[in-house]
Amino acid sequence: MPPIPFTPIVQGLPSTVPFVGPEAQERNRGRKFRARLGANESVFGPSPKALAAIRDAAAENWKYCDPENHDLKQALAAKLGIAPANITVGEGIDGLFGTVARLFVEPGTPVATSLGAYPTFNYQVAGSGGRLCTTPYVNDCEDPDSLLALAKKEGARLLYLSNPDNPMGSWWLAEVVQELIRRLPETCLLCLDEAYGEFAPAGTLPPLDVADPRVLRFRTFSKAYGLAGARVAYAIGAAEVIAGFDKIRNHFGVNRLAQVAALAALGDDAHLAWVIGEVAAARDRIAAIGRANGLAPLPSAANFVTLDCGRDGAYARRVLNALIERDVFVRMPGVAPLDRCIRVSAGAKADLDVFEEVLPAALKAAG
Repeated sequence: MPPIPFTPIVQGLPSTVPFVGPEAQERNRGRKFRARLGANESVFGPSPKALAAIRDAAAENWKYCDPENHDLKQALAAKLGIAPANITVGEGIDGLFGTVARLFVEPGTPVATSLGAYPTFNYQVAGSGGRLCTTPYVNDCEDPDSLLALAKKEGARLLYLSNPDNPMGSWWLAEVVQELIRRLPETCLLCLDEAYGEFAPAGTLPPLDVADPRVLRFRTFSKAYGLAGARVAYAIGAAEVIAGFDKIRNHFGVNRLAQVAALAALGDDAHLAWVIGEVAAARDRIAAIGRANGLAPLPSAANFVTLDCGRDGAYARRVLNALIERDVFVRMPGVAPLDRCIRVSAGAKADLDVFEEVLPAALKAAG
């Protein structure tokens, strides 16, 4: 008998995921990577306090998690100087984007973003039937002026901006973002992705203003806090907007161990500072390795460096594949002209030793 039909929206979507994970590549290759430098994870790991909290709570994992994420929200509110009502917690920023799409996007709803920006946001918008409207990067940066003009032209209900940016590592100072917010139409919600904010220079993140219902800010424990596998992040916004998440979110989505780990990590400022320092040193080394091999490193405020291979996307793809063949996992931007680059995550010394060892041969094979 024929299967029950999917909804019209789902029928029109590809059966895929936004990223091919390194595990899938390892299964296809039949061997492990020597250096995992593609997913912008923190190889420096979570706080020892977070690991201890996970161990201590493991025996109680038979219990459901707290569906209100109460303790974590209280701690975040205290750290940020806002009320718990201005925070919602979710299964990574990707999960929060899914809830945002369900809250605000209907079939045909216009959504403004940059061509080549973080693809999982697009994935979630497409899953709700939204109409993605894009504008190119300008000088390897998402361009606030172009995004604002696009949002006004299309009547966009959502506008996505990441600051710092993935995949290019570029960033805007706070006053530029604040000016974008000031000029934002009353009917448009800015989704401001600050996943890499801990790595950014001072003056990058605008002060929190939870009185403006046109802004949602997204932060995560996946990057600087080293908890990518735990899937825990949070959104900050006006209380009346945040309250909407409780209408449809997966209330048991952030599991018990993720909650206790994030809470403990949040309280370990010393470990966070150490990670930020290690990432800065790794960025410097990746840039030096790139320059030594004729590649141009782009300035980065994230935990990766984007290396300009100096030619077109086909050449950069050959470089990427040659690195993968030599057991180094990296990624690259998906659209021209950004795809002239490869993107290398901050790694530990041993990881970057491997990258430095194999890059010359990979470039030769690609050439």
